[in-house]
Amino acid sequence: MERRDLFKLASVGLAMAATGGTVGTAAAAAPPEPGNTGADGTILWHATTRTRAWDRMAAPALGAPSSDMFGRHVEVHLEAPAQPIEGFGGAFSERGWDALSRLTPALRAQALAALFGADGAAFSLCRTPIGANDLSRAWYSYDETPGDFAMAHFSIAQDRLALLPFIKAAQAIRPDLRLWASPWSPPTWMKKGGHYAQAPAWPGQPANGIRPDQLGHEGSDSFIQEPRYFEAYARYFTRYVDAYAQEGVRIGMVMPQNEFNSAQPFPSCCWTGEGLARFIPYLGAEMDRRGVELFFGTLERGNADLLAPAMASPEAARWIKGVGVQWAGKGALEEIKRRWPSLPIWGSEQECGVGTNDWHYARYGWTTMKRYFAAGARAWDYWNLALGAGASSGWGWPQNALVSVAANGQSYSLTPDYWLLRHLSAFVRPGARYLPTSSFVGYENQMAFRNPDGSVVVVINNEMAEPLSVGLGIGKHQLTPTLPADSFNTLVIPARLLA
Repeated sequence: MERRDLFKLASVGLAMAATGGTVGTAAAAAPPEPGNTGADGTILWHATTRTRAWDRMAAPALGAPSSDMFGRHVEVHLEAPAQPIEGFGGAFSERGWDALSRLTPALRAQALAALFGADGAAFSLCRTPIGANDLSRAWYSYDETPGDFAMAHFSIAQDRLALLPFIKAAQAIRPDLRLWASPWSPPTWMKKGGHYAQAPAWPGQPANGIRPDQLGHEGSDSFIQEPRYFEAYARYFTRYVDAYAQEGVRIGMVMPQNEFNSAQPFPSCCWTGEGLARFIPYLGAEMDRRGVELFFGTLERGNADLLAPAMASPEAARWIKGVGVQWAGKGALEEIKRRWPSLPIWGSEQECGVGTNDWHYARYGWTTMKRYFAAGARAWDYWNLALGAGASSGWGWPQNALVSVAANGQSYSLTPDYWLLRHLSAFVRPGARYLPTSSFVGYENQMAFRNPDGSVVVVINNEMAEPLSVGLGIGKHQLTPTLPADSFNTLVIPARLLA
């Protein structure tokens, strides 16, 4: 993301009126409400508005199609299932665990259950950094010994302080949690400028010490483009995967670089598409020996041509099992789908906002997710799972989060972004299929999925300031709920009712 984009975003975000979510306190904090699945075989309906989260609604009966053709506003196409869904989740970070660690053990357990529990958001697929990122306590890599091509000094000791405890706490709730990882910067001695960052600090933020001759630039390769460096960096990834496996944490997929076009004041590294195409054969071969997949990315520019060099290279393309897309990369989604229709797309990072944690940004997140899944996305990862209230990254960027922890550690809140994401993640199971929908004009605000058990999940937004009756055509049936004003809604229709 470019600095001009950042300041534009900040100017918009700071004008937003922040709103809170469900709050847990040391005095009284309710665990996540059970009943995500509608296990009694009836239609399940949850609604969330700006002022009320996760209301259990009385669903209307499933009936025959309306005799009025204009009363069937949305058609869910059961006969045309599209891409499979891999899962939903967020990103682990040091600062996220620091925030959760301020809570009492009881409150921390509740917050984690809200994220990973079967009666909470039920996250199944999460991201973690390889070394430092912008939510680390400070810069570090696993091997800062210059010229250590053999990785003799490699160590994940820093990760044992916060990242691994965070991941293991999540695994204790969700043992089958899947993980993928990417670096923000390689060890500094592998970069032409020899600095973890690629740009000076933003105005008003602490200097990062980078010199003009160390700056990186979009459209150039900051990583040293020599075989011995490629081999060493692939070895670095291998040591990381092996070290995590020894901790009982399996990394199932890696991407070679977070936001490879962005010169940032925090850990970052610019690559060209051609540079990544040169490195991927080294990394792909090493990861394949460990049973780890490799995705291209993360792509944060709306230009599918940045993916083209790797896809055009037989040596690189053979290893690429998907592509991670985030931020402005959404502008390339439709072109990626058109040019490489069999290449899986993952939403690798929801845009982090500027710390407002408000309803306005949840609405923006909805439109973003809707675009991704319509373009073929199979997974969606939020950014901060948790963060302190009013907190920023280590390099001065205020951040949104799903769980916002009070500075005194006496309470936490589940933000509007949390409730929005839970409207999907709590009901759409791994292995579900995205279902296309068609609509009358003015009724284009929904997503639908079919779970492996045959149940259908419809997530629908009423953006109006008044209730809205929507006729949902689902196969040979119709459901006509009246959605609360300005609300997100999830309806789960069991398979037996659709027979």
